[in-house]
Amino acid sequence: MLDQKTITELKERGGIRAIAISHPHFYSSMVEWAEHFDAQIFLHAKDRQWVMRESPRIQFWEGTTLSLWDGLTLISCGGHFEGGTVLHWPAGGNDKGALLTGDIITVVQDRRYVSFMRSYPNLIPLGSAGIKRILETIEPFSFDEIYGGWWSANVLSDAKASVARSAERYLRAIASAGSYA
Repeated sequence: MLDQKTITELKERGGIRAIAISHPHFYSSMVEWAEHFDAQIFLHAKDRQWVMRESPRIQFWEGTTLSLWDGLTLISCGGHFEGGTVLHWPAGGNDKGALLTGDIITVVQDRRYVSFMRSYPNLIPLGSAGIKRILETIEPFSFDEIYGGWWSANVLSDAKASVARSAERYLRAIASAGSYA
């Protein structure tokens, strides 16, 4: 939703410099937001096919990382879309670093854990190669917190260990899934 109240609130807080979206499920009104706030949109090139409305404000980037300003870095780690992206914010987490993950890395009800899905609507788990890719791409980055895609879906301490612990548990579960058939 982009209404006048929202526009006014955001302008009072300094506006929007750029929009970086984790994956196509959230593309919807990005062009309208970018036009209202004179902002750039950063999308990974692997998800270009999902853009339904072209705009000169959209900047497609390639590779594993894109350095922005103030140490911010976009990290393409895949997941349920090839260009799935998270944002590393080194000043977040009380200067211990934070990841903004959307649902590429999903914070679950037990905030000590996260999860990884190929398809949320169909409850199809992400395979081991996808999980290993996520782990490899975030490994170089320090972070103590994760801010997930929904209100209060956050890991507020020891987040990097939480991802590692969760991935180990998840990989073990999908490897043994055949033993229950």
